[in-house]
Amino acid sequence: MEIYFLGTNAGVPTLLRNVTSVALRLLEERRCFWMFDCGEGTQHQVLRSPLRLGKLEKLFITHLHGDHIFGLPGLLSSRAYQGGTAPLAVYGPPGLKSFIELSMSVSQSRIPYKLEVVEHTGGLIFEDDQFKVEAALLEHRIDSYGYRVTEKDRPGSLNAELLRSYGLKPGPQYGVLKSGRDVTLEDGTVIKATEVLSAPKKGRIVTVLGDTRPCGNTVPLAHEADLLIHEATFKHELAKMAHEYYHSTTIQAAEAAKEAGARQLILTHFSSRYGPLDELLPLLDEARTVFPNTLLAEEFRLFPVMTD
Repeated sequence: MEIYFLGTNAGVPTLLRNVTSVALRLLEERRCFWMFDCGEGTQHQVLRSPLRLGKLEKLFITHLHGDHIFGLPGLLSSRAYQGGTAPLAVYGPPGLKSFIELSMSVSQSRIPYKLEVVEHTGGLIFEDDQFKVEAALLEHRIDSYGYRVTEKDRPGSLNAELLRSYGLKPGPQYGVLKSGRDVTLEDGTVIKATEVLSAPKKGRIVTVLGDTRPCGNTVPLAHEADLLIHEATFKHELAKMAHEYYHSTTIQAAEAAKEAGARQLILTHFSSRYGPLDELLPLLDEARTVFPNTLLAEEFRLFPVMTD
């Protein structure tokens, strides 16, 4: 499980940074990736990355401001040309479906794969045997949501040496034991799964927030998350401006991570007033005074989601 940033700027693209888009790579877990937001030019960013649109399984939109959705029509219409024939599910606030349908209709674009658009107003929006995704409303000029992705606990590892001592070789019975069920051998010997299987591996939690100023749902969404991705549009000296524009400062993002008990914080959605990396470093230093385990989002860089 890894995070890959495709766009980290707020409002408009610049020569240094594109507008918002974040990929959650799940290559080992699902052989795919999920995307959060799709600002203008996102498909160009994908072309410059190791990601392939054919592997895009789910796309989550935080809110309907242009810097978060203007790349969506182009990406959806060209996905098939990059091998994207598998179904794609897109989740987001009410209005998302009409935006997509109108864009595709007016441009006479054809989508040759199954596209499911799921509009929501928060709550549990997806769950299967591996993951669940929950959403909650934040505080922005329009409805903006944060997403909490929870990986379910995974089975522990089998003790191969102990299994060999029973004369058991890799095969279907390994799968039975891996699922937590006991196995009875031909001689009547019962191999208990609890004796050959280590403790379950705790699933990871990633929280991706849309644009927001400090609000009540931030901390519950990020509660004990292994990674929190939080906007930090301004330095804290511009806290008044941040509040007026419904955005957050570095200190506010760090305070949210600290209160939530998150393990790591990555700042993103930087104002265009901040140029190259050396102008962003003061934002990082500021956040670290409150939450030391903070990083700056960087486009085309992988961030592993760690459990420790």
